[in-house]
Amino acid sequence: MTTTLRPSGPLQQNDDGARSRPYEVRVNSRRVGALVIAADTPFGPTVGEIRDLVIDGPDRRRGRATVAALAAEEVLRGWGCRRVRICVPAGSAGGLRLAAALGYTEHSRTMAKDLPAEPPALAGDAVGRPMTQAEFEVWLARAQETYARSWTARGMSPEAARAKSRADHDRQLPQGLATPGVSIVVLEAGGTPVGQVWLASEADGGFVFDVEVAEDQRGRGHGRNLMLLAERTALAAGHRRLGLHVFTDNTPAVRLYESLGYVTTRLNCAKDLI
Repeated sequence: MTTTLRPSGPLQQNDDGARSRPYEVRVNSRRVGALVIAADTPFGPTVGEIRDLVIDGPDRRRGRATVAALAAEEVLRGWGCRRVRICVPAGSAGGLRLAAALGYTEHSRTMAKDLPAEPPALAGDAVGRPMTQAEFEVWLARAQETYARSWTARGMSPEAARAKSRADHDRQLPQGLATPGVSIVVLEAGGTPVGQVWLASEADGGFVFDVEVAEDQRGRGHGRNLMLLAERTALAAGHRRLGLHVFTDNTPAVRLYESLGYVTTRLNCAKDLI
């Protein structure tokens, strides 16, 4: 039997080269699954993604997903892509085996935590308070630059990274500190601001968009207090769950989140197309 991909919808394509198309996974003429192939990532049309790969129950563990993924990679090569990304649910043993077998490596992950019934206490003399407008203006300029540098370090051109940073911050903070569902809170220790955390409301709870300890205050446990402050803020907003995204190479942050009870929910993996 031959496993192939068959388009199940029209090719969607933009002037900037972004494109996507849904496919059925078929064994001869029989449908056994589906996926979406896309080249519309923030990195531009040379980086593609394989999304929503699902094989129907009776056809699992027969190599269908592996063949489908390899066929999707061939489609992306034909589109001129040089790199491919996938997102694997942490609880998908088959998905994790497939990613490892095909040479994908993790570059970032999404983590989440079910929050306690009572707000956690901050250590020492730390306290939290809302960010002021004057602080926001300074923070926003720095946050945009830091965010742009993080994308540049991962292969995006400086111009594209700066444009993405501005667009993302404009979209997430259209009304600045007054944006509905957004909280940016400052942590103080001994009366001195030592960091801040930015949270926003999402469909399944709160999400930490950014957390930063002031450079001259690092290594003093403020990161843990900032995350506890994030929990307190999320609980005050009525959330019972808090999520975040972290790059895998940020080992101290990963260890901190794990020590606080966060568990990995999705793994973001990638590989170069040869």
